[in-house]
Amino acid sequence: MMRRTRVVDILSRENAGGEVLVQGWVKTKRSSKNVSFIQLNDGSTLKDLQVVVDETLPDYTLAESLSTGCSVSVVGSLVESPGKGQKYEVHARSVELFGYADPEEYPLQKKRHTLEYLREIGHLRPRTNTFGAMARVRNAVSFAIHSFFQSRGFIFLQAPIITASDAEGAGAMFRVTTLDPNNPPMKDGRVNYGEDFFGKPAFLTVSGQLEAEIFALALSDVYTFGPTFRAENSNTSRHLAEFWMVEPEVAFCDLEGLSELAEDFLKYIFTYVLENCGEDMVFFNQWYDKSAISTLEGIVSSTFEKLTYTEAVDILKSSGESFEFPVEWGHDLQSEHERYLTEVKIGKPVIVTDYPREIKAFYMRLNDDEKTVRAMDVLVPRIGEIIGGSQREERHDVLLERLRQTGLDERDFWWYMDLRSYGTVPHSGFGLGFERTVQFVTGVQNIRDVIPFPRTPNNAEF
Repeated sequence: MMRRTRVVDILSRENAGGEVLVQGWVKTKRSSKNVSFIQLNDGSTLKDLQVVVDETLPDYTLAESLSTGCSVSVVGSLVESPGKGQKYEVHARSVELFGYADPEEYPLQKKRHTLEYLREIGHLRPRTNTFGAMARVRNAVSFAIHSFFQSRGFIFLQAPIITASDAEGAGAMFRVTTLDPNNPPMKDGRVNYGEDFFGKPAFLTVSGQLEAEIFALALSDVYTFGPTFRAENSNTSRHLAEFWMVEPEVAFCDLEGLSELAEDFLKYIFTYVLENCGEDMVFFNQWYDKSAISTLEGIVSSTFEKLTYTEAVDILKSSGESFEFPVEWGHDLQSEHERYLTEVKIGKPVIVTDYPREIKAFYMRLNDDEKTVRAMDVLVPRIGEIIGGSQREERHDVLLERLRQTGLDERDFWWYMDLRSYGTVPHSGFGLGFERTVQFVTGVQNIRDVIPFPRTPNNAEF
């Protein structure tokens, strides 16, 4: 049996010649002087492969009936193309139709469709140039993430999706239960979760960080890469209810070491994309953000600037800019503030450290001033924060007090406290939102368009 050849492999050949089997979907078909020209794509590349079907072939009538969306199998000779815009073409010997697509009903046509329209036909949007390119870039970013950590000896940890811990302390979590919502068991006027599947309240995870700390304090260098969930009713272009997070955790590491890791990490990812997704990046640079490529190149070649939160606030307050959100010490920096720092004032990526304790999580290490914590955000042009992380609080007594101040039940974190009782060490970690990174790389404005199946308020298709 003849083996299928991917279009990308055909177009990257050094020479033509020989017979090939190609299979895919028809993008367009035109006829001229008793010859049919089929533009075929199998998703392996942005470019289509031209298939030439001569009228002398028994399958010519079939080729003439093809329209956009039909799936076919073609056997033919690979030859150099005399036409412009393509290196090779296939002169068909046989054409087999797998699946017909009625041109009167098929929702995708040669014209450009809006991203809003394509969200309505999410089962077909992967066939478009945009979402084919998106899937390939997303795949490349994912591969680069694993490659970076594996090359440095990190252990890939699969953190649980179901958890009993709220790592962020925000409470916006999806509950996981088998109890009947119409008739739950009650005890002392409350729902009795002791009769639930896990015997206690359980949720979809908002972060793999806490579990990563367990393994980091035994294996030194670990990372998680998996789905996380936030039950926030945020219907914006930057928020999803289900998204993927990359969270390395490093033992014997302070905030300075973590900052170096984050800088190396981003440069590695962006270098890999530039070197391996050239065709797709040119597409995004042309149609979605004309600075997509130059922005990545600028980050790869730059040395990140470092500022404390207090220094950043001073810069913003003396900037003379009229920000929508006022700048005050003790308030979190908004996207407009972050972008001013990295795009206007500094002109390159910025790492902001030492944030006020009141606006950061309980597990971040308290500084000697007892007003700030060893937190950091990595800011880049166009979006602002792309990485958030911290040195973790390794001191048992300080962590316990911080936990109580946050209002969380310390009994739920007995195991977390144990880690500070038995062989505690300085350790640090950060989180990278995978979809926001893909959004940044491609320049696509809406985060719903950089994930295969977006989960947002009132939307959970497929």
